[in-house]
Amino acid sequence: MEETIGVTEAAQIPKQRGEQLLDSAVRYAEERHWDVFAGTWLEAVEGAERCSCGAADCAAPGAHPARPDWATQATGSAVAARRIWGKQPKASILLPTGRTFDVLDVPESAGFLALARMERMELTLGPVTCTPDRRMMFFVLPGAAVKVPELVRKLGWMPSSLDLIARGEGHYVAAPPTRVGGSGAVQWARRPTPANRWLPDAEELISPLAYACGREAAAARARRP
Repeated sequence: MEETIGVTEAAQIPKQRGEQLLDSAVRYAEERHWDVFAGTWLEAVEGAERCSCGAADCAAPGAHPARPDWATQATGSAVAARRIWGKQPKASILLPTGRTFDVLDVPESAGFLALARMERMELTLGPVTCTPDRRMMFFVLPGAAVKVPELVRKLGWMPSSLDLIARGEGHYVAAPPTRVGGSGAVQWARRPTPANRWLPDAEELISPLAYACGREAAAARARRP
């Protein structure tokens, strides 16, 4: 059985949410060498949870950068991560893309279809997350954001026709166990393990992902009156 990062006997014991966030942020920096930065968090206001940014109509409550210079605040130091989340234990864990990885962002239904196909094809996969807004994020080598549009065209698709977003430099993703508003938490569909430390290239995954997104787009068109 594959070993997940940082799994021990103690990991089976439920922890306070702040401890989960701190421990996860430290492990991402220490064991995966991912840069991390602290984002906003959820606060209880008049019986409801609101984003710490204060905006009543916040699009990603508790899961977006807290400051405009977030890219310069990201750190790959486990010591720094422990200090940051020690000061603000409720802060979301955000990972900048375009550094140690890019992300291929697709609808959840297409993502699970592609994931099943990839497993049948015995493709090497990196970590994959599921977000509360029903998206799936496939972690791949940096550079995907530049290559994906042309790779999609070579497969016979117009990039604009597929709901397939390549997130590279200047973007970020929320990492488990970050919560997004009242929708739930970001979760691993495929956890980081020693076996997937080496990420695939986008070119290896693009065919099943584009196919699944194409089916999703066709189904959406068929549902229209």
